[in-house]
Formats: sequence, structure tokens, C-alpha cells
Amino acid sequence: MSNLYKYPLNAAVPGRHRAGVATLACLLLISIAGARPARGDEAPSGDSEAELAKKLQNPVANLISVPFQNNWDFGIGQANAMKYTVNIQPVIPFSLTSDWNLIIRTITPVIYAESAVEGGDSAYGLGDILQSFFLSPKEPLYGWILGAGPVFNYPTATDNTLGSQKWGAGPTIVLLQQRSGWTYGVLANQVWSFAGSSHRSNVSSSFLQPFLSYTTRTHTTFGINTESTYDWERDQWTIPLNPTVSQLLKLMGRPIQFTIGGRYYAEAPSGGPDWGLRFVVTLLFPT
Repeated sequence: MSNLYKYPLNAAVPGRHRAGVATLACLLLISIAGARPARGDEAPSGDSEAELAKKLQNPVANLISVPFQNNWDFGIGQANAMKYTVNIQPVIPFSLTSDWNLIIRTITPVIYAESAVEGGDSAYGLGDILQSFFLSPKEPLYGWILGAGPVFNYPTATDNTLGSQKWGAGPTIVLLQQRSGWTYGVLANQVWSFAGSSHRSNVSSSFLQPFLSYTTRTHTTFGINTESTYDWERDQWTIPLNPTVSQLLKLMGRPIQFTIGGRYYAEAPSGGPDWGLRFVVTLLFPT
């Protein structure tokens, strides 16, 4: 777990950042206004759109997707500070054999964090990149979709307060089932640090994400998950509950999904956030 919630931040924030975020928000609003639900004769077929909506709930689906996950967290530290994180999360599948796929899932965070204490400096920059490699059977086993492999943490943070400054690795696994519009399962990983700055604490972090969602015939998905992290070094849970609503649309003939949601922190470290918001734009490239 980063020390971001406990200590002041000391990197300057480019003045153009907030203007850039505002411009992006305007463009997204224009896109949503011009988009329509992806169904009827506008889509290649109803079945194909329904299949896309189903695959979007599967972390190891045979589907190239690029989510831009925007997160705002509020109530951090003495200053009731805000933290904005956009996670760029491409998911790319590769066919290895007639029976197996390799799915590479990369999370690249770009962070703007206000100081958690009055009078401190804010920080802006790249966080640590997390990359997972899932080896997954192409067909479900007894109805269950499986994926497992290694996960790696790369110390790519451009500011000391935005990352661990540690190289890390460990195992990751996903297990889920889909039936009658429902998707339920769990994604988990464990990361241990093995190299990096000797001036920073070691990393031993478990991530647990149980999830449940239901997709309607109009390709609207209602979901809830927890993205829980346990920091073994500090004996501390962080447990945000994330309810979301997603809609699969057609925009200029291409499928795209928009997601909105909230976040309530049932458990957080001292000085951690109280609540948050989420807005996701997912670009889809059906294989």
C-alpha cells in the first residue's frame, strides 16, 4: 500500500492538467450524447452485441478491450484531499493452441493527488504499472471459466509518493461463471517485492476482487465488486465497495461501453479516503 494517504506530497502539478481533464470530460459528454444503444439493425446482429456485453464481464475473454477507468477518491487525510487516478487497462488475448489462450492485462495508472495535509504540495505523474499474464482454457471446465499465471509490479512511478519504488511479482488467478445474464466470480493476486530502493518498505500485498453482475437484454449491466487489498507489512485492509451501471453502445459504427459508479470505503488505512466516484470508457476491438 502506498504511503500516499499518510504523508504530504511534494511534486508540482502542471497547470494544464486540470484544463486537460475538463476538455476530456467535455469530449466524453459529447460522445455520450451522440451514442445510441447497440441493438437492432444498427449492429451486425443482436447475438453479437449480446456476446460482447457478456465478454465484457469476463476478465479473460477472447476480446481486445481498452478501458480508461477514471477514479476520484475524496476525504483523504487532514485536508480532506482528493485523489484522481485514470487507469489505462488494455486487455489483449493471444491464441497459443487450439485449447489455450494467453491474456495479458496491464494497468497503467496516471495520478493527480492533492496533499493530505494543509499547506502541502500536490503530486502528479505515472504510478507503478501492474501486469498480469493469464493462461486460460478456451472452453469452460465444468461450467467455470479459469485463468492463472504470474503478475508483475514495475516501479515506474515518476514521483516517490505515487509508487513503491520496488520490483514485485507473484501469482494471480481468476475464476468465474456466466449463466442467464449473471456473472459471478473472483480475481485475486499476491505481490511480493524482490528488488528496488533499499530506503522503501518491502511490499507484500494481497488483492481480492469478488464480483457479481447482471446484464439485461438491452446490454445494460448492473454490477458490484470489492477491490480489497491487504497490506501484510502494515497489517491493514483497504476495502472499497463499488456498485456500477454500464451500457454497451454503438458510436460511429464501433462498440463502446460507458460505466458510472460510486465507491464506499468499508475499511481504509488512517488518513485514507471515505468515498469515491468512477467513470469508465471501454473501447472494444472484437476478434
